[in-house]
Amino acid sequence: MGYHAVNLVLHLISILLCWVALGPLVPASSRLIATAIFALHPFQAETVNYVFARSTLLATVLCLAALASWTRGLHWPAVAWFAAALLAKEECAAFPVFLLLLWLAKRGDRKDLAPLALMFVAALAAGIRVMLVARSTPGSGAGAQAAVTSQTYLITQGVVILRYLRMLVIPWGFTVDPDIRIPPISIGVAAWAGVALLAGTAIFQIKNRRAGFWFIAGLILLLPSSSIFPATDLAADRRMYLPMIGFAACVGLLLERVRPAFLIPVLILLGGLSLVRTSTWRTEESLWTDAVEKAPAKVRPRIQLARAVEPARAIPILEEAKQLAPNDPAAASEEGRVYLGLGRPAEALMQFGRALALAPRDPANLNNRGAALLALQQREAARADFERALSIDPCQFDARLNLKRLGVAVSIPPQCRYTAEQVAELTEK
Repeated sequence: MGYHAVNLVLHLISILLCWVALGPLVPASSRLIATAIFALHPFQAETVNYVFARSTLLATVLCLAALASWTRGLHWPAVAWFAAALLAKEECAAFPVFLLLLWLAKRGDRKDLAPLALMFVAALAAGIRVMLVARSTPGSGAGAQAAVTSQTYLITQGVVILRYLRMLVIPWGFTVDPDIRIPPISIGVAAWAGVALLAGTAIFQIKNRRAGFWFIAGLILLLPSSSIFPATDLAADRRMYLPMIGFAACVGLLLERVRPAFLIPVLILLGGLSLVRTSTWRTEESLWTDAVEKAPAKVRPRIQLARAVEPARAIPILEEAKQLAPNDPAAASEEGRVYLGLGRPAEALMQFGRALALAPRDPANLNNRGAALLALQQREAARADFERALSIDPCQFDARLNLKRLGVAVSIPPQCRYTAEQVAELTEK
């Protein structure tokens, strides 16, 4: 509960800072609507409910503190706030571009360019760092380690951005694992043309900082996660948390003349939908059941659901996953782990063998088959699998630990980044 309480407190701070930061920038009536949308829209629910998304919350709080400082003429403190935001999550790297847009719209003083330039340098340094870390960290799922190339990711993001904008207006279809497929190039180009058309229309309002200005601001804040830096997850609802600053202000300005009799039910509806999303996040089973229902052709939600339910229910779920993607080793590997946990190593060996046939160079699959062989008392065959796994990936922790359990002396290669707990497991007698 403590983790979720902290996330909720950070969201409340974000709401307060959104109100403060927008004060000098939008009329009071629009500011109230924008802050309410930022607070209540279902897009925000995943970031608050997902403990892993703490970094996104922190980055947004700190960017809003930077914006509040900047609009009050405290430019160097704004630099410090932004630098702290980068340390929380590099996804906020486009924030200086938004401030530059704001500076141009206000025809700001040239002396303001020095702190702004320092923000750009910090953002560039953070971007270079995240690319290097993503490249050097196995399984990072980003940059060079992503399952897609930069070009493929860029083609897909036009479709993803239009999906985000549709859900902004029609707040339905939220899921922890959306089924986004890589589109044909023609569809991807058409989607980006649609985004460009919306942006081109909005540009006419940049100078007077009306709704179009804030629409462009939302797109700018979204670009680090929806442009050319690839990630294995093609879309994630939590990536909209920071851009909602711009999009909420845009909607607030569009609705400033709307009667409260219409607005209040809309805000109540948004809050109700956020509560529905929060209830979905209450248990792993409800979360992944929802994900399976909304992406019935996707394998990963079924694997996650299988991990959330008892083994007897997990096996038919994984069988369905194998039928959906017969060439994907993940479902077979997971089913093998279920059988191993049930004390049925012969059936586990069959599934691990299937996974290994589909991905023969995967050290995890080799280690898993070795574990099944070890459970069947085939010690030499198990040892051969563990050693082969380490020959492919010298830092494969489970294979190294399993060798230790076999009585084989193991050492820790200097390039391996094990946790303190893992080191203790490998070194204790």
